[in-house]
Amino acid sequence: MSEHVLPRYSLVFYKNRPARVVEVGKKIEIETENGRLSVRPKDVTLLHRGPLASLAQLTPCQGAVQTAWELLDGETTTLPDLSELIYDAFTPQTAWAAWQLVEDGLYFSGTPEAVQAHTPEQVAATQAARAAKAAEQEVWAAFLSRINAGRYLPEDAPYLNEIAALALGRQERSKTLRALNEKEEPEHAHAFLLKLGYWDAQVNPYPARLGAPQADPDVPLPPLPAEARRDLTHLPAFAIDDEGNQDPDDAISWEGDEFPNGRLWVHIADVAALIPPDSAADLEARERAANLYLPEGTIHMLPPAATAALALGLSDLSPALSFALAVSPAGEVALTEIVPSWARVTRLTYAQAEEMLAQEPLAQLLAASQAFTARRVALGAIELELPEARVKVDEGVVAIRPLLPLRSRDMVRDAMLMTGEAVARFALQNQLPIPFTTQVPPLPADDLPEGLAGHFAQRKLMQRSQPSSLPGPHTGLGLPLYVQCTSPLRRYLDLVAHQQLRAFLRGEAALDGQELMARVGAADAINGSVRTAERLSLVHWTMVYLQQNPEWTGEGVLVDRRGRRDIVLIPELALDVEVYGKGPLPLNTPVTLKLTDVNLPTREARFRYGDDG
Repeated sequence: MSEHVLPRYSLVFYKNRPARVVEVGKKIEIETENGRLSVRPKDVTLLHRGPLASLAQLTPCQGAVQTAWELLDGETTTLPDLSELIYDAFTPQTAWAAWQLVEDGLYFSGTPEAVQAHTPEQVAATQAARAAKAAEQEVWAAFLSRINAGRYLPEDAPYLNEIAALALGRQERSKTLRALNEKEEPEHAHAFLLKLGYWDAQVNPYPARLGAPQADPDVPLPPLPAEARRDLTHLPAFAIDDEGNQDPDDAISWEGDEFPNGRLWVHIADVAALIPPDSAADLEARERAANLYLPEGTIHMLPPAATAALALGLSDLSPALSFALAVSPAGEVALTEIVPSWARVTRLTYAQAEEMLAQEPLAQLLAASQAFTARRVALGAIELELPEARVKVDEGVVAIRPLLPLRSRDMVRDAMLMTGEAVARFALQNQLPIPFTTQVPPLPADDLPEGLAGHFAQRKLMQRSQPSSLPGPHTGLGLPLYVQCTSPLRRYLDLVAHQQLRAFLRGEAALDGQELMARVGAADAINGSVRTAERLSLVHWTMVYLQQNPEWTGEGVLVDRRGRRDIVLIPELALDVEVYGKGPLPLNTPVTLKLTDVNLPTREARFRYGDDG
């Protein structure tokens, strides 16, 4: 059956179908059910030498298949002998019928020259597998029928979870969506699951889609080491945060006479005392880069025990790494001490602190802050006055609260910036490798508009700040050099800065520049995904808020134009949206907007101008 020369009009097997040889040469010409074509001899398998007058002769045959299989009883035979045994003849018709049995693979397998009869055990296993596959296909067909009718059952979860895996970014393809002739894209999978009702608006896919952790780390922490600490409990210390903050890691105090003669103390959670470099918690934090702040809750970079032991103001006494700063009337900052300490911290909200700014010691803290702010502005700091809002989810209900531009908020911010500048100078003077934060000047622009529109335009020109092992200016902050070091519970590179400072203060070897850069690179690579997950989650829940308030009407400000569309900033939502323009309104014009539609998977809300917009 394997001659190199194929007879004309012989029966051959080509690409799972029968063919008839019509011409023989260097190549052979065959006739298939779909017409003629030229192929190489090695591309076909000879089944019968013919002559075969027409493929139409290959009609089904009746034969003793079961009897032949039982007689062979696991032996090897040839295609001609198998045809004789089953059909009492070896013709093109019976050769094709016998070969189809071989190709089917239930009772026989092999080549025309060596056909193997399967054992009863092999046949039983194949029959069981085929029955299971048939049942699976029946279930699959029933599932597709239900889905096309817009219904699903609990047993459909494996198929729907495969779509969910695509929506969550855990896989790139979906057999189920493909079978339903749907696009295999995360946004489309999200929309499909919402339409079906398998997901609801409470599912936020973005942290998973960006590879963010889904739970707090679970690594052990040692007890706080026994060491000498400066007792600073005589200084009233205030941890000032947004209402509901659960991990306060900074507090401020004033010591001595009125500004500028006293000292500003900034107390920071002493995380490096508990988490040294390359410990289990340090390695876990390095993989996470930062806390993931979501409206539905926070995923921490450190174990919950770290917050319980180190956050300021959760216990009567808090361990801190405290920085004493002298601030001049010109806003220049000098670091006078860094000490491990005990602090007694009172927790305040920004609103509560705002009411106390005229009282001691907050009045002195405010004065130092304002002097520092004036210096930063003189050095070119870019102060963007854009609306901010806090989005929270409580039992499925979304609440959005605008953040008021309070002086207490600016005061705390500037105390942290003072610390960052002072630590940067300290590290530079002592040749201590530390993760500096730099920012190059914004992209150039001519004739920025005034007001909110100008701030909106300026934000688009700002360049991303970058961590670096080398000092450099931070243009946006108006600082010649800067280190983020006041949130070691929340940001990994802040923790690294504390580990370096701790090693220096103890006279121990700190990380060298190469080791530091490895940590900077690892954290920076992950931090972008964390911030993106936070940003997309905020927009997601803002869209859910609008879905929960379908009659929403509110005020916006025209801040930009893109062709025929106006860009309107909605202060109470801290959201900018596109609206079809009604005419040449001046920038910064207040307008009234009415919600018309929300597309949750694409994070788009559509508005129209109200009657007075």
